Amino acid sequence: MLTVVGMGPAGLHLMTPAAREAVAQADVLVGGKRHLLQFPEFSGEQFVLGANIAELLDWVARQKDKRVVVLASGDPLFYGIGTRMVAHFGLEQVRIIPGISAVQYLCAQSGVDMNDMWLTSSHGRSVCFDELARHNKVAMVTDTLCGPREIAAQLIKRGKGHRWMVIGENLAMENERIHWLPVSEVNSDYEMNAVVILDER
Repeated sequence: MLTVVGMGPAGLHLMTPAAREAVAQADVLVGGKRHLLQFPEFSGEQFVLGANIAELLDWVARQKDKRVVVLASGDPLFYGIGTRMVAHFGLEQVRIIPGISAVQYLCAQSGVDMNDMWLTSSHGRSVCFDELARHNKVAMVTDTLCGPREIAAQLIKRGKGHRWMVIGENLAMENERIHWLPVSEVNSDYEMNAVVILDER
């Protein structure tokens, strides 16, 4: 059985009981190094996940008799590994246990409702900034190539420098920081983050 578990934005404290139970019953644990390190008591087989997705898919296909749990950042189906697993193995072969996404967490911490929000990601993807600028309320998972500064520059080019950006750095970690800035003032580098873009504060 293949299970993909959402770990939330960071740490174990935001994992659901169902997610924790799946890990406790696993024969094999798959995840990035920082995810696997959070389960030092796990004594089963481990597979370290990085950019080796094709290798992972082949390897998981050979584990048919084992309970394999894949650890996903945030929510597995919000621009996460769960989408790839379901596409490859089929929904009948994959159980998804949702987690709290970075966007959900950022909205909760900053008091921004998610009603009518357009959700997207720049993580490993090209962004249509014209489409982004068209929406009044946007939440976005970012990466190192397209983070708050790059997003702000593209919005300013489209006459949207008056909007507000909520930047959540290192969410759910000890060094978490949340910034409210006009888009026109976003010109710094920010550590691991997600953003919300609003027409007004």
